[in-house]
Amino acid sequence: MIYRPRRLRRTETLRSLVREHRTSIEHLVQPLFVVERQADAGAIVSMPGIERFSVEGVVDEVRALDALGIKSVLLFGIPAHKDAVASSNYDDNGVVQRAIRAIKTAAPQVAVIADLCNCEYTDHGHCGILDDRGNVDNDATVALLVRTALTYAKAGVDVIAPSDMMDGRVGAIRSALDAHGHTDTAIMAYSAKYASAFYGPFRDAAGSVPQFGDRRSYQMDPANANEALREIALDLEEGADIVMVKPGLPYLDIVRAARDAFDVPIAVYNVSGEYAMLKAAAANGWIDEHRAVDETLIAFGRAGADIIITYFAKDYAQRKAMGA
Repeated sequence: MIYRPRRLRRTETLRSLVREHRTSIEHLVQPLFVVERQADAGAIVSMPGIERFSVEGVVDEVRALDALGIKSVLLFGIPAHKDAVASSNYDDNGVVQRAIRAIKTAAPQVAVIADLCNCEYTDHGHCGILDDRGNVDNDATVALLVRTALTYAKAGVDVIAPSDMMDGRVGAIRSALDAHGHTDTAIMAYSAKYASAFYGPFRDAAGSVPQFGDRRSYQMDPANANEALREIALDLEEGADIVMVKPGLPYLDIVRAARDAFDVPIAVYNVSGEYAMLKAAAANGWIDEHRAVDETLIAFGRAGADIIITYFAKDYAQRKAMGA
């Protein structure tokens, strides 16, 4: 007997009937940039279709996303003031804290995730406090992250997402949250965050380019896979509820390895450089953007991701609402 796999590929109905993986809008997270100064709002040149919002503007955007079925957002703050100790980050009335309160008031059903890092808030652009040699001080930075995390929880955030890659920060944040009565606040750890070239457009958007050096002393070496599993295991031991792999497309093997090793929710971040590449290729007529996006998102799910953080979330949901 000759088996003919093409029999089940003959029509869209048959292909859909036997399709192994589907992208669910409910599993998509839209990243949002929130600015303190209205003058900083507007389009991001290196990320066509993405913009920075004021606090008022981000509430309108969240309402629009909610109407499309996008129920989760990831906030990044861009403050008016930067200094060596990221003081704007732990301000109870900081831009992210105000955005959290405004969103939870206007759309309490939307899950608000707050990225927790210092790079947007330091005048040197690194993710933590520098010691007298210009290196990032791990433990001093963890203390600062804890201080900021408590202000996010107090503002009503649903999930705190530490993205700094400091050792021990998940455990310190979990302990502090619990001690202050925020036992329901979840942690989504950027557990396997690589020192990647694919973050360039984000750093333009957030104004977080390091003023000297790079982040390879604290973000992961792209060559390492086993280390990613050790990092994930450590974060889970310390109390992470969700773990993340970042970037996405060059690290699908890490997503798959994490899925095979851990029975926990796994997130993947389809980062700014990946977004910008597809946008640029589509703008030049080199690829079909919609098909390429669909293929990209399904790849994340096929690799084992439960949660997909992507700048394409809104556009994808809009297309699906139109039946495209």
